[in-house]
Amino acid sequence: MRNLVLFGPPGAGKGTQSAFLVDHYNLVHLSTGDVFRFNIKGGTELGNLAKSYMDKGQLVPDGVTISMLEAEVDKHKDANGFIFDGFPRTEAQAKALDVFLEKRGDEIEAMLALEVDEEELKKRLLARAETSGRSDDADPEVIQKRINVYNVETAPVADFYKAAGKFKAIDGHGSVEDITNRLVEAIG
Repeated sequence: MRNLVLFGPPGAGKGTQSAFLVDHYNLVHLSTGDVFRFNIKGGTELGNLAKSYMDKGQLVPDGVTISMLEAEVDKHKDANGFIFDGFPRTEAQAKALDVFLEKRGDEIEAMLALEVDEEELKKRLLARAETSGRSDDADPEVIQKRINVYNVETAPVADFYKAAGKFKAIDGHGSVEDITNRLVEAIG
């Protein structure tokens, strides 16, 4: 089974790239952001809780996120593998994901880290806000807070995968096609 972590700051292109990778490798896309937004739109208890954190630019607590992802993985027992998009965001989540997958006789193959400079991220998020209706992309202060949270709390999880020899840095600048080609080359 091929399990990949697509990693990067808000606006790096994880959602765009994961759509191609899902089709190309016949994988299931698991985006914590998509699952949270679905629950928020549906007004579920989990959605309301997640929204209270997301509106402040903060991370949703590990326990909520991990339980939700495990349930999503279990829905796809015949999958060829998964792309984890936006997860794990902490070392604790990375360890929990490893334990969960190990119980299934599986593991993460690679962390593919899209690297994009901060000014480009801000431009992309503001542009996305115009078409997506996502309030968390429209406010420059919330965008900066999300980037800061990523840099302080999320970026260090890359060290976990570096130590495991599974980290692959991908230049996230350029056309969608250029970035896609870099990802395919890194996956091998």
